[in-house]
Amino acid sequence: MNFDHSHYVPCLRWKMGEYQAVLRLHYTTKKMLTPLIQIPEIGYDFKEKRLKKTMDEHLKDFVSKKIYKKWGSSFCFVDLKLVGLSARLENGTHPVKYVFDDLRKVRISATPVTGLDRDRAFQQEIREILAKDHRGVCLRISIEEAAKSESVGKINSLLSKLHIKPNYCDLVLDLSAPDNFEPLDGFAKAIQAIVSRTPYLEKWRTFSILGTSFPDSMGGMKLGVNTIRRCEWELYKVMVANFRRANLRLPTFGDYAISHPTISEHDMRLMKPSAKIRYTTNNSYFVSKGHNIRDDRYGKNKQYHNLCKKVIESQHYRGSEFSWGDEYIQQCANGGKPGSLTTWVTVDTNHHIEKVTQDIANFYASVNTV
Repeated sequence: MNFDHSHYVPCLRWKMGEYQAVLRLHYTTKKMLTPLIQIPEIGYDFKEKRLKKTMDEHLKDFVSKKIYKKWGSSFCFVDLKLVGLSARLENGTHPVKYVFDDLRKVRISATPVTGLDRDRAFQQEIREILAKDHRGVCLRISIEEAAKSESVGKINSLLSKLHIKPNYCDLVLDLSAPDNFEPLDGFAKAIQAIVSRTPYLEKWRTFSILGTSFPDSMGGMKLGVNTIRRCEWELYKVMVANFRRANLRLPTFGDYAISHPTISEHDMRLMKPSAKIRYTTNNSYFVSKGHNIRDDRYGKNKQYHNLCKKVIESQHYRGSEFSWGDEYIQQCANGGKPGSLTTWVTVDTNHHIEKVTQDIANFYASVNTV
């Protein structure tokens, strides 16, 4: 696996809404990105007061049905951090081993993801996978970890334990979801200072920076039209300009699509989720928000007919041919099937990925001609 700064690395919590969105991407778009697939957490059953599944049930056929059938055998990063470091299958098998054994069976070109915060057992499994597959490793480090003075020593120690050199490693600096991106130039300079101290910067096989400004909840948003700045994209463009002046290696852009990286478990019986469309535009997220989707007074999911019309009537709509998601919005606005909450995760994520890949291509086409 090898790519440069003109690529795209979306970090996706690989649930139905996300993998169905990826399945429906244009063929050419898929060639312009490498997904960082996060095997999702099991989830909690608040009614039964237990996990929804056993680890065996959760991972059974996950690779064949949810990765291979949706993404194929193309390159991807696979991270199991969300399933829990202490998790094991019933027979004691580590989830990392189980998943990569399955990936190997269907010949998916997957690179395992690890980090400085993974425990000894996790790292041992990664080491064994490296010895079998020879595909290298993705080292995902938080920006807070990278900023610490001891980070260089920890990186060197991990590389030594894994018996691997930087040129076989993909480095991902994870900003997660900063509380405040402002001032953008000051934030970009702070990241630049950290990057400039990062060891082996020119040697890493690939180098990406991942982050988002998407909120963890839209409960506080007003009904109707809302706008959220795409601060992560604005920041990236500032960083590229600064890095070029400093002669630093340019990072690949990565984000969390239309999601927040923090996972909050809620009892859905007590929740009142609203109908909403999260439509990615040039520099913002255009959010068309309705009422509680479970409330008969507001038409439940039929609200999406009007929400789609608001997107189409805005200056941001790209037309039905732009993406599968845009086509779905057009059909729904014309009275077509409104779908479920999961359907709209698929619609919004599909449009977002198509838009970001286009944004990256246009950005580098413009800066390279200056």
